[in-house]
Amino acid sequence: MNGLDPGDLATPAPEPAPAPVVSVKPVTLEAPGRGRDLEVKVSAPATGRGLPVVLLSHGFGSSLDGYGPLADFWAARGFVVAQPTHLDSRTVGLPADDPRTARLWRFRVEDMRRVLDHLDLLEAAVPGLAGRVDRGRVAVAGHSFGGQTAGVLLGLRVLGPAGGSTGGPGPAEDAEDLSDPRVTAGVLIATAGRGGADLTPYAAEHFPFMNPDFTRMTAPALVVAGDKDDLPLTVRGPEWLTDPYHLSPGPKSLLTVHGGEHSLGGIAGYEAKETTDEDPRRVALVQRVTWAYLRHALGVDDTGWAAAREALAADGTTEGRLESK
Repeated sequence: MNGLDPGDLATPAPEPAPAPVVSVKPVTLEAPGRGRDLEVKVSAPATGRGLPVVLLSHGFGSSLDGYGPLADFWAARGFVVAQPTHLDSRTVGLPADDPRTARLWRFRVEDMRRVLDHLDLLEAAVPGLAGRVDRGRVAVAGHSFGGQTAGVLLGLRVLGPAGGSTGGPGPAEDAEDLSDPRVTAGVLIATAGRGGADLTPYAAEHFPFMNPDFTRMTAPALVVAGDKDDLPLTVRGPEWLTDPYHLSPGPKSLLTVHGGEHSLGGIAGYEAKETTDEDPRRVALVQRVTWAYLRHALGVDDTGWAAAREALAADGTTEGRLESK
């Protein structure tokens, strides 16, 4: 299996060629108490019916214009992809002393729930999409900070420095459950691991929300981590990004991308400046494995996921390794 071409992964025989994609932006949703309305980009294939939905949460500083390599790939192959712009986006320009800054993690979760609340408006905004969406099949995905956002909807709890809900002391059992039963699976990409002593002093001081409890993240999820993603936020190195897999209950899967840094070859955008480890093969691997997993986890089709698991069995290849529990 060494030298595996990611382009050969997860392509079920009955799948047609990628469909043309229709994207509309921004679709504006009223958001009282947020300080500004929520803007969302919606992408969908021009053909097909019974289309499942993926809510894609961007990393810190990005926007609805990011992550084209993932959003376009998924949409061209049968998904409706909704991408909100969170308040931490550079396009918003929120001052560091803005009172909302301490609650950015929670505003993000509220953004995602608002998207779920208004799927009818998003569907109506895309020409030709009405009546083609399967709202019973909804997943979330996120990169970096967006991975935590997606994880919260799957059952991840955000703890405060003293162990309880962020903003106050208390036992971990008191951390608020913000999961959403409308979301049945997720993909967490380059997502922060355990907090506390695993954080650098800078991260502990500036990012108090980076203290997740994974023990009740029970929904199915695929965790994607690069084995060269050595972030300055943790003292543990790249294996920190595998905590969402190892510290959560099953069913979970872990894709380890060999040589992958934080943008895993360039998933955050099409331009080389968006990544420190530009590599189209890594991007192709992440595209196809995440797509196959989403189809599997949402009950659409298992063929591609079975092929990916066989090709990237626990002993791995030169491109990556896939394991499950």
